[in-house]
Amino acid sequence: MQKAKILLVDDRPENLLALEAILSALDQTLVRAASGEEALKALLTDDFAVILLDVQMPGMDGFETAAHIKRRERTRDIPIIFLTAINHGPHHTFRGYAAGAVDYISKPFDPWVLRAKVSVFVDLYVKNCQLKEQAALLRLQLEAGGGQPAIGGALLGELSARLASVEEQAEALVKQLDGTQDGGVAATAAHLERKLGGLRRALDALRPGVE
Repeated sequence: MQKAKILLVDDRPENLLALEAILSALDQTLVRAASGEEALKALLTDDFAVILLDVQMPGMDGFETAAHIKRRERTRDIPIIFLTAINHGPHHTFRGYAAGAVDYISKPFDPWVLRAKVSVFVDLYVKNCQLKEQAALLRLQLEAGGGQPAIGGALLGELSARLASVEEQAEALVKQLDGTQDGGVAATAAHLERKLGGLRRALDALRPGVE
């Protein structure tokens, strides 16, 4: 299983270095982009688990970059965490969520909190990839066996069990965030539920007799 890729977007090299130092413990692939334009180019060819996007950048700022990301079919579901050194109040924060962010963190931020938030999306992405690969394998097995229900039955059960585990983790996360006042909680929970719902429907479609 390949490592997940995390896109770090900031026009200041020292900020990118700081993010790399914080996230290196996750042991994933960290990709730099020094501008919104560079970020969009990276997104043309690579798949990312999450994007950390600075709001204040010359030229194309974070809001505009996020708008482009969300307009693309390929990238619209990638979680975006906005990072900003300036707190303009609720209106500024709302603009970030309206642009498609799942979270909005003001600098200086707690490194542990940022790492924990990113790890949630990395874990979900990795499990998503594993389920997709196994689902594709199961489809091939079913097709090779003429669609017989007995073919791939054990693998189907394993897939269902894996997905149930992810669903339990997501449910625990949502419960943990329920008591907070963070405006990004609803967006984060909705994203998790949407992704897991899609996976569950795809898995159910593989079951014999399900159209």
